[in-house]
Amino acid sequence: MVLADTGFWVALLWRKDKWHKPARVAYERYGADGLISTWPVITEACYLLGKFLGEEAKAAFVDRVADQSILVHPISASDMQRAAVLIRRFADLPMDLADASLVILAEHLGHGRILSTDMRDFRAYRWKCQKPFDNLLLPEG
Repeated sequence: MVLADTGFWVALLWRKDKWHKPARVAYERYGADGLISTWPVITEACYLLGKFLGEEAKAAFVDRVADQSILVHPISASDMQRAAVLIRRFADLPMDLADASLVILAEHLGHGRILSTDMRDFRAYRWKCQKPFDNLLLPEG
């Protein structure tokens, strides 16, 4: 499984996004491994897809979640407590709930393989407080 951030989903589906081509290449390369996100990421992606591409694009994305082409990891109450800790720890960036949920998902999965257009934050974030993310979307990833 490879973690997928909001920016990846938007870039994959929006041809005018500067990350569209790398996102397509990454999808072809890693899609068979299974892509997984979290509900905060899905919510953020829906908002942006609706804003940039319209309601049909947003609905089509939700269809992919419904048919489980896009896997979504649930968030428990203890995960939300961990998210609050992470948001405080990375307040200088700042960290949003979507990013915190991906750090937590990496901790659950035991790896930090991620597809993200976020060049700053996922270089700074650490899962299990010490392990860096491996951003597979970036050229040096």
